[in-house]
This record gives sequence, C-alpha cells and structure tokens, in this order.
Amino acid sequence: MLRWTVIFIILAIVAGIFGFGGIAAGAASIAKVLFFIFLVLFILSLISGRRNI
Repeated sequence: MLRWTVIFIILAIVAGIFGFGGIAAGAASIAKVLFFIFLVLFILSLISGRRNI
C-alpha cells in the first residue's frame, strides 16, 4: 500500500509541475485529483500500519 502511495505522490508532483507551469492546462486538475488520492492512501496506510493483527 505504501508503494502505491509513493507512486501517486510522484505522479501528482510531475502533473503539478506541468500543469501549474503552464505547459498543460489539464494536468493541473489531474494533479489535484492525484494529490487527494495520495492523501487518502497515506491515511489508510497509517491506519492499517498502526493496527496489530
């Protein structure tokens, strides 16, 4: 799960660089979506990592 979280944050950063830099206007909205997916996955990995199963 942590691997997917890292992948999504890297994709969000790259899309943010392209979108907010003016290269691609659609990439900014993609960066926002990927960032929120990263936040959700990060919180889920924190919660699942704290449980002792």
